Amino acid sequence: MTMQKTNELVKERTTTMSQKNNTINKYEWFDDVESHKLAKENEHSLKYHEPNREYDLKYKPTKEDIETFPDLQNGPSSLIQGAPVAIQQVGIHNFRLPLKYKKKDGGDIELETKVTGNVSLAAHKKGINMSRIMRSFYKFKDDYVFGKLDEILLKYKDDLESFDAKIGLHFSYPILQPSLRSDNAGYQYYNVTFEGNIDDKGTFKKILHFDFVYSSACPCSYELAEHARKYRNQATVSHSQRSVARISIEFDEVVWIEDLQEICSRALKTETQVVVKREDEMAFAELNGSYLKFVEDAARLLYAQLIKDKRIKDFRVICSHQESLHSHDAVSVILAPNSKFCSDIPHELWSSLIHIS
Repeated sequence: MTMQKTNELVKERTTTMSQKNNTINKYEWFDDVESHKLAKENEHSLKYHEPNREYDLKYKPTKEDIETFPDLQNGPSSLIQGAPVAIQQVGIHNFRLPLKYKKKDGGDIELETKVTGNVSLAAHKKGINMSRIMRSFYKFKDDYVFGKLDEILLKYKDDLESFDAKIGLHFSYPILQPSLRSDNAGYQYYNVTFEGNIDDKGTFKKILHFDFVYSSACPCSYELAEHARKYRNQATVSHSQRSVARISIEFDEVVWIEDLQEICSRALKTETQVVVKREDEMAFAELNGSYLKFVEDAARLLYAQLIKDKRIKDFRVICSHQESLHSHDAVSVILAPNSKFCSDIPHELWSSLIHIS
């Protein structure tokens, strides 16, 4: 580029900048306008053309336009960063939408649902189009989704050309529970996660995770308190605490959420209450005194009920007693015979059992 040409471009650009500065763009920011200095022009800045920063409300790309858009995730394997190896799970987490569920009484309920959707990724593929997972759910949003998880899994497994696929639906399920003695009732909300998995052989598996919150009164503390009252006439309060059992079951036949609540209630007796008057609080104290339990007892009591239900193919019970005596929790895990569930519970899972109101 000749010196004369450069000088002409500088003059032209200076004039343009001067005109622009008369009407400063709303996105330009100069900390102190008086002290701001323009950088000296060079061969790179002279070629710079600022893009249009006005959003184009009228632009609607055609199908042909869209076909020309860059699609990096479907690009060649040469675009892979890092090791070109398979990825076991890739997808979306915490995608939310309202979904319908059937209730045991024949009705239905619509609940905000947090969706996790994953597929496997072959070593030669750059990535997946994650919006396809979301769009799969919107196609079924007016149906009872859990009854069609196998269809949804097959659809996005095929769309994404994957070997296997997984879905998790997490929601809070309300069940109206009566007070113990007063003529009241209130909604208890249960944390529930439905899982659907389909593997490379087309085998479909359904799993339900259900959290049951209960009170656990310590048998040892009760006996020590009674001893102090009997032999020393000393007023005492034995310790109890809010506790959580997470029941995980594999099933084929329908197991209603209401069924799992009833199973847990039969086993443990001391579910936390919703609407409580004085007569209910007295009843709850009596219940805790009648059904004392260590964390080991809680796991075995639940096992004894779950093993009887022939609809349940496999199960795992995790119990966490969030101690009022100790600064730590008491925990236990119990599995069905020949269970395929894992008994090794990571720290993060134990921590997730903290009941959040």
